[in-house]
Amino acid sequence: MMLSSVPDVGLPAEEPGATFDPRSGGLIERWVFNHRPTFLAICALLTLLFAWSATKLLVNASFDRLIPQSHPYIKNYFDNRARLGGVGNVVRIVIENPAGDIFAPKFLEATRKINDELFLVPGVDRAWMKSIWMSSVRWTEVTDEGFRGGPVMPESYDGSPRSIETLASNIRTAGIAGNLVGNDFKSIMIVVPLLEQNLEAGRRLDYGEFAQRLEQIRQKHTVAGAGTPIRIKIVGFAKLVGDLIDGLVKVMQYFAAAAVIAGFAILVFTRDVRSTLLVLGCSLVAVVWMLGAIRFLGMELDPYSVLVPFLVFAIGVSHGAQKMNGIMQDIGRGTPKYVAARFTFRRLFLAGLTALMADAVGFGVLVAIDVPVIKQLAFASSIGVAGLIFTNLLLLPVMLSYTGVSSRAAKRSLAKNGATGDGRGLGRLWTSLVYFTSARGAWLAVALAGSLAVIGYLGSLQLRIGDLDPGAPELRTNSRYNRDLAYVNTNYRITNDQFVVIAKTPNDQCANFKPLKEIDELALGLRQLPGVVGTSALSDLIKSAVAGFQEGNPKWYTITRNEALLGTAFQWTSSDNPDAVDQACSTVPIFAYLSDHKAETLERVVSHVEQFARDHNGEDISFLLAAGPAGIEAVTNIVVAQASRTMLLWVYGAVALLCLITFRSWRAAVIALIPLAITSLLCEALMAQLGIGVKVATLPVIALGVGIGVDYALYLLSVQLMYQRAGMSLTEAYRRALAFTGKVVALVGVTLAGGVITWVLSPIKFQADMGILLTFMFLWNMLGALVLVPALSYFLLQTETLNRAHSRIGLAS
Repeated sequence: MMLSSVPDVGLPAEEPGATFDPRSGGLIERWVFNHRPTFLAICALLTLLFAWSATKLLVNASFDRLIPQSHPYIKNYFDNRARLGGVGNVVRIVIENPAGDIFAPKFLEATRKINDELFLVPGVDRAWMKSIWMSSVRWTEVTDEGFRGGPVMPESYDGSPRSIETLASNIRTAGIAGNLVGNDFKSIMIVVPLLEQNLEAGRRLDYGEFAQRLEQIRQKHTVAGAGTPIRIKIVGFAKLVGDLIDGLVKVMQYFAAAAVIAGFAILVFTRDVRSTLLVLGCSLVAVVWMLGAIRFLGMELDPYSVLVPFLVFAIGVSHGAQKMNGIMQDIGRGTPKYVAARFTFRRLFLAGLTALMADAVGFGVLVAIDVPVIKQLAFASSIGVAGLIFTNLLLLPVMLSYTGVSSRAAKRSLAKNGATGDGRGLGRLWTSLVYFTSARGAWLAVALAGSLAVIGYLGSLQLRIGDLDPGAPELRTNSRYNRDLAYVNTNYRITNDQFVVIAKTPNDQCANFKPLKEIDELALGLRQLPGVVGTSALSDLIKSAVAGFQEGNPKWYTITRNEALLGTAFQWTSSDNPDAVDQACSTVPIFAYLSDHKAETLERVVSHVEQFARDHNGEDISFLLAAGPAGIEAVTNIVVAQASRTMLLWVYGAVALLCLITFRSWRAAVIALIPLAITSLLCEALMAQLGIGVKVATLPVIALGVGIGVDYALYLLSVQLMYQRAGMSLTEAYRRALAFTGKVVALVGVTLAGGVITWVLSPIKFQADMGILLTFMFLWNMLGALVLVPALSYFLLQTETLNRAHSRIGLAS
């Protein structure tokens, strides 16, 4: 007897021992299953090739890749970066003498050695490096004979009491306490700007390698200074990224733990070792393909994209478990393993392909966010999802067609689900879910879902953009980096949270009265803002010089209208302060040092500068945003805020379209989307409650939760609709869908949640946050599918009796 080319689950067409025609099925099915050895050989060669490539993959980051490249404010920064000096990617090294002040000879000698070593580290922009040991850091004073000045570190310094006394006098005269010297004179700061391109090595700066060099210097001098106690604090983007890269070792451990948990859960469910190993193995093969492809394309793995391999693995486990379960049930009915593999392929290929396309959409829409690191995450993830189409939709069924499953496991699965897959063997817990196909159960579920949606919406209104806490939110509050940052911000007024406004004038016009007066007015206004601990600009230096020319009379500490005097003051100050103005006298940075980089602090500064620019920009001068770490972060927050809602609209629109194509029913598409929308609202409310802001590290999770979460509904609804369109009632169709895919939906949701919850222990805080959010979304998407699909079907799909031909779920294969 010839079997139907597209059988229905558990229907008589699949009688054990029936004749199977290998020429039946769709084009993809025939090509793959009729040429299994060739297909397996191709997959094996690709796996070896990508595995070799993956061994050469580098883990690195880039300051520029975290910047919204096309935003007008960032274009201003790029256009003027060469004229601004080291105001972007900067590392600050603070050397503390816990046993005294900085004027101990041995301590000063240790700081000199550290300064010299840092100067020679590849990747340092030496022209803009600052410390008391650099000749570019100078002092100036007014005497009876006029101005007198020189380098802060005396040229005759020899460690003698007299030279140290001179150094102390120079530091006080230069006014660098709180800048390059601690307020309490117990530490000095070395400011080290970095070049994104390591010109000496002829390649981009390797942040992991650079951070290791910094740690080597810290370790060397902390130990070597046993007789002279030294504590070294290091802050800045490069050090932060270095700590994140070091933390990737822990991340890999949690990845392994998640894989072990997933394997154990599937093994307990199936009691079959071979199929469990195949599900895990094919999912890991997809990860290897992704990592190898990234390397082939000349890309690197970024610490901010570290969750991508796990997400690809998680998606693979989800789809693989569905294929394995279908094959196991067919084998339990006596179907040969080869035929069972092809039957399962037909039933679930289109649903699986649509689900993977939805996953790809969840990743792909991230490309719309103008932050290169997010675009790279989207690209890498799309490669991983493309790999899953081959490894989990094609390779896994082919492998199972050879290995099959143990007869014991197959019989056990059959006993639980009924000999014909009718779900009569389901346990009490699973049978209780069928209750939601009744009127009372449906109304109860919808009312509960509506209440949760309202709660989620109200909670999501409290969601904020950007960082909500001081310090580096990527790391724990008690991490060494955040302790170092707290010390720097406490003992220095020149904080690491530096916001820079760019003042532009025509060439050689920056020292005129009007531009200087406008610059001074902006600096004064910024100083009045809460969260701004200090400012500095060319106007401050000009006022000091003008007062100096008048014998230091404080009444002359102003921007004079005397152009000759202004010109003389400019000539005097610009030569000693090259970072205060460019050589063309057309670009003047205005520095605002912030107490933190919280979202509200940045918003306050941006709003003030934007309003000031609107009121004062003209032909003589224009004020441009933004530079400095805090300025760039403020722009990033703006871009994230603009993109967050647009991104979700694109995700939901694309997923809705895919559901319409798959189900050919707008009602089914609505049923699939409603649980996702409720989970998104609840996730945003949870983020608000936990103090997790929407930023570069967290924004992708919100979109990915939609793409990945729809998998559950796709598998469940596909089988349910197939039975309904075959003439069964909603209750019977849902019971059979539970038996065939629903139990695996629950298994996958709980398994993946159990894996990612281990991330809460990670030293990398944003990974711990991701663990909480992903666990929440995995569980709620799973529960939403199991409860709301039958409940909403009661209202929307109760009379689903479309043409039986529409039930050919595998037709597209």
